[in-house]
Amino acid sequence: MISKHLKTRLNKERPMTSITLRIPTDVVESLKWIAPHKGFSGYQALLKAYISEGLRRDEAVHLFGPAARLAEALQKRGVSAKLIEEAAKEASTSPPLGFLEETGTQQQELSSEG
Repeated sequence: MISKHLKTRLNKERPMTSITLRIPTDVVESLKWIAPHKGFSGYQALLKAYISEGLRRDEAVHLFGPAARLAEALQKRGVSAKLIEEAAKEASTSPPLGFLEETGTQQQELSSEG
């Protein structure tokens, strides 16, 4: 079964928007040069393909990667989606466990030496 998200992504008639990007001239020249070698009609189509490729890769990591599988397993065990979301936000903005203890110890050692 195809997800609603994927069905929307595959729809060629979905709404589009125009954006402006500042890209170094040499990068644009490289895109123009490589586009026909990769079978694209122009550099803008190649640029969109690169963006789509990177986005699909990142979405796969976030939608189907270890963190997503962990969240699903926790939900199956009764942990609320809200609690999982809060923990994920905290984990993405906090230093790794043990980092603060190590840093604090090093700072104490440095301050006692000085």
